[in-house]
Amino acid sequence: MNTKITDYAKSLSRISRERRRDFHRYAETAWLEMRTSAVINQVLTELGYEVVTGKALCLEEARIGVPSPEELKAHAELALSQGAPQEYLTEDMKEGFTGAMGILRCGPGPVVALRFDIDALGLIEEEKESHRPFREGFSSVNKGKMHACGHDGHGAIGLGVAEVLMKLREELKGTVKLIFQPGEEGAKGARAIVAHGHLDDVDYFVGTHIAPAGEPDDGDVTPGTWGSLATSKYDAHFYGQAAHAGGFPEKGRSAIVAAANAVLNLTALPRHSGGISRVNVGRIEGGTGRNVVPDHAMIQFEVRGETTEINRYLDQEAVRICEGAARMNGCACKMVLQGGAESQHSDLDFLEQIAGIVERELPHLRVSSCRNARNWGSEDISLMMNRVQEHGGKAAYMRSMTSMASAQHTTAFDFDEKVLTEGIEVFAAIVWDLCRREKETV
Repeated sequence: MNTKITDYAKSLSRISRERRRDFHRYAETAWLEMRTSAVINQVLTELGYEVVTGKALCLEEARIGVPSPEELKAHAELALSQGAPQEYLTEDMKEGFTGAMGILRCGPGPVVALRFDIDALGLIEEEKESHRPFREGFSSVNKGKMHACGHDGHGAIGLGVAEVLMKLREELKGTVKLIFQPGEEGAKGARAIVAHGHLDDVDYFVGTHIAPAGEPDDGDVTPGTWGSLATSKYDAHFYGQAAHAGGFPEKGRSAIVAAANAVLNLTALPRHSGGISRVNVGRIEGGTGRNVVPDHAMIQFEVRGETTEINRYLDQEAVRICEGAARMNGCACKMVLQGGAESQHSDLDFLEQIAGIVERELPHLRVSSCRNARNWGSEDISLMMNRVQEHGGKAAYMRSMTSMASAQHTTAFDFDEKVLTEGIEVFAAIVWDLCRREKETV
């Protein structure tokens, strides 16, 4: 057992907790993680990592769901006012090219990539004494943005792993990539990193998500997961012709009627015999008043499928329905993809290898009896995993169990911060085992 890993991780308990709470207090959503990215950039740089940020990390044409230039500019100013280290807040970051990747090169050997997502959700955090972040003064100061899924913890774990691996550097061979990914919520950010080719040379890829303790996750670590639903998320804009609703209604083309037709037919989409499928319209808006034929309406919807193929079927049908609803009502339709992910699976032999590493190197942590649990929802880590697997590498998406004050994606969410130290231990042990010098390299 490499006791140094546990000792190093435990020595970082206080700073890891402080980092998590700092990220939580200054929560930032997709492509606005400017302060978060600047802090990560600073820590990685000062540790001695080769750091990749901005357009070198995220391929510009592959980004989706990016806020308007006005929103980006306003948030950059806010990030600076909230203490973003100016030297490390690059011009690219201010344009929404957020995230960072730290690279540790230790000579010939395997390439191992670890992923830590860093974005928050669009929620208003609970303000009650029973809510620890509020009571202890680290609840979000950015109204309408909240770390309600644990990505603040993921970011803190990633920085802790960076510190431990740098201490172990002389014992390692190969290359380690620490990917701090923007825009996981809404499945926006991974594709821009994948499209840039950063996963193409990776032999081993590992990610994790904190999860509530309980069945089937009855240990401290579940080494693999499978089954995240593939998804496509769209804004559909309908453009018609405005007219006086009383005087000349025949001259109008109602965008709201087109949108309403699309909503009804989207929810009537036939499901797929090949597996689970989902369709949901979550928002509709449009028009200016009851006496005006509306010339613009918008709906926000998503489709999901148990497999990438099922989702592709739903995606194509959804586009056909929206465009058909527009034509039927004399309107035009513009579809804007706002997010997307594929289905995923962990390699069974690799997750068993991870289980063995935890049991051997970290015997104080317990591996779940269910070593490959089914995921819920959708996750764009799938794009990274699939790219690695397509190139012959191995991938696993773990779970790190902890007690929670409330369910994820709720306004009272919080978690037991002991999972930060445990997460650092697990990632560091995996890298050490895959890259330690006495092992043969791939």
